[in-house]
Amino acid sequence: MNSGRSRNWMWADAVELIDRVQRLHQQSFSPLHSGRGTPGWEPPVDMLETDDEVLVLVALPGVDLDHTEAAIEDGILIVSGQRTLPVELRTARIHRLELPQGRFERRLPLPPGRYEAVRRSSAHGCLLVTLHKAQGGPR
Repeated sequence: MNSGRSRNWMWADAVELIDRVQRLHQQSFSPLHSGRGTPGWEPPVDMLETDDEVLVLVALPGVDLDHTEAAIEDGILIVSGQRTLPVELRTARIHRLELPQGRFERRLPLPPGRYEAVRRSSAHGCLLVTLHKAQGGPR
């Protein structure tokens, strides 16, 4: 195989991979709705389950825990809140702004079961939602 042809093939694959990653990144923070009071974006999440709990890690760097809510409705965990631009940055000249601002909401179907409590805490720039499993069978 010609080395020039091999290099072009590898370059084309690299460019295609970069394009795919950029599309995935944009989809992670894609706007949902427009309008007042409705969610504007969805944060990415990880959901893990242990014998006693379901743990949901929501990527929300820069969002104050007090500006978030988490509740269960009909087997769906709803995480919502608001990210606002810090006061210091409101008059700044912005060269790049990639973190989405405004109201967010994420709806996540939960594993079958019953949950006693929804707890929120902060962990490394993420919101950690802990759902303790109730004893006594399925929902």
